[in-house]
Amino acid sequence: MHIGLDYRTVGTSPHSGISRQVYAMEQALAQLPDTQVTRFGVAPLEDPLRQEVQCPSWGCARTAMHQPHQRLRFEAGFLPRALREQHIDLYISTFNMGLPLPPRPKGVRYALLIHDLFQISLKNYHANRLKATIYRVSDYLSIAYSLKAADRIWTPSQYSADEAARLFPSVRDKLRVLPNQVDGFTGEPADLSALALPERYWLVVGTRELRKNVPWFVQAWAKARNQSASVPPLVLLGSLEHLPPEQRSLPGIHAVSGVDDAQLHALYRQAERLWQPSYAEGFGLPVVEALSVGTPVAVATGTSLDEVTPPQAPRFSPHDGPALEQLMLRLADAPREACAAQLQVWASRFNRQAYQQRLAELIEELG
Repeated sequence: MHIGLDYRTVGTSPHSGISRQVYAMEQALAQLPDTQVTRFGVAPLEDPLRQEVQCPSWGCARTAMHQPHQRLRFEAGFLPRALREQHIDLYISTFNMGLPLPPRPKGVRYALLIHDLFQISLKNYHANRLKATIYRVSDYLSIAYSLKAADRIWTPSQYSADEAARLFPSVRDKLRVLPNQVDGFTGEPADLSALALPERYWLVVGTRELRKNVPWFVQAWAKARNQSASVPPLVLLGSLEHLPPEQRSLPGIHAVSGVDDAQLHALYRQAERLWQPSYAEGFGLPVVEALSVGTPVAVATGTSLDEVTPPQAPRFSPHDGPALEQLMLRLADAPREACAAQLQVWASRFNRQAYQQRLAELIEELG
């Protein structure tokens, strides 16, 4: 089977969570017998990536790859012809949308990887209201078309599958769950002494997106800390700029950004607990990463976090601040609910072997 893989996110943000899943899929596909993988994407004319990826003759700046007119140019003007010329049997789009526009090349099947549908179901950050409207409309049309055109739709969680079925009921029978691959960390964790972090801290990963619910969480943490000195300081992986001004200088709050894998490894390992307060989450990568190094977690209920978190882990409503305060006060002095080895065993269900086995099943289903 000759498989075409959408590589556009790698060109835009090679270290993002979505790109990491593209790499995982590429590696898993390479392990399948009688399978050839060809990458398709766009890149600036001088970019060395063009030596490895099937690109159109025109160039595109990295920052412009996901603009609506650039997507249309690629998906309508380049991709159908390129799939024909490369004799592709299965084309996989990897970022919620982006399947080729008609006419469909004869004999080509389409698979669509939907990470989540928050682009169209939630309010997102944009420079202005006009830009937000343009992106919301174009994203909705592209996602709706891709869902309809796909022969199979893969999601990283049952939560994301249910959301797709809720918003687009006609695609229900095409949905399949493909949990993300989480490799954990290799090598030794970095020395974080230069960051001057407190010896004991709780950790929250991600501050920019509204759905991460961080200002609400920080408010509950500050109230709990005022009630008990046992509540640890809070380290945010992200920027304080995404908090309200009155929260940025709270005693005990710290922010770090721009960390590499070794530093991230250390942040997880040294944290007393990872908290994930999101009210919308398509998979919950930080939860599995924390568990993979034996760090306990506490998560908000109601999304995919329910699926990736061990049953014994503390949970809380992402809307009940007083209840969260009480949970924080209880956990500040409580013993761990599971040992590190138990948490690592749980995280292993999302490892490379599990991912490759599941992807192989889904490829076989497509024949």
